[in-house]
Amino acid sequence: MSNPKKSTKTKASMSVMDGIHHRRSVRNYTSQTIEKNVIHTLLDAAVHAPTAMHEEPWSFAVIQDKKLLDRLSESAKKQVRNEAQGSESHRAKHSLHVVDKPDFHVFYNAGTLIVIYSKLQGPFVVADCWLAAENLLLGACAQGLGTCVIGFAVSTLNTPEWKAELKIPAEMTAIAPMIVGVPAAETPPVPRKPPEILSWM
Repeated sequence: MSNPKKSTKTKASMSVMDGIHHRRSVRNYTSQTIEKNVIHTLLDAAVHAPTAMHEEPWSFAVIQDKKLLDRLSESAKKQVRNEAQGSESHRAKHSLHVVDKPDFHVFYNAGTLIVIYSKLQGPFVVADCWLAAENLLLGACAQGLGTCVIGFAVSTLNTPEWKAELKIPAEMTAIAPMIVGVPAAETPPVPRKPPEILSWM
């Protein structure tokens, strides 16, 4: 991740490849609020993603109200516990281990949550929304910001209660919740395996 003290007003200057290799999933943020113009820049990056049949199936919710984020975090933790109860899978046990920590906050105390919702149905809708998410993640990295996809929040965001609270139409589906903020510290790189090439003819 680039310098966490870098101003959110700084123009993006890194190359695409630099962004790909420097992006991190950040889980520690300062209390600095992300300005609206920066969020609009990130949303603009998102909607320039590839989209099948030019459907542009995405819509966005931006949440910066701390009390709302705190309540959503508690709801998400409860949902994870309910879904993991009785399961013997490694993933379920790990999820319980994470959410049962007393000080765990689903959004790592970041001040901004951006959720990409799908407004259409179709075989490529989810892929389109994730392509938009990747554009947003890379755009944030280029701005010196940290991001993290929050899978724990998906089920909760798709409940009727939270759709109603966030004024999301019932027919829409939360696909990609992402936090955005100023990193509180450097996040070290995570080693990746080399590409597994199944065929090259």
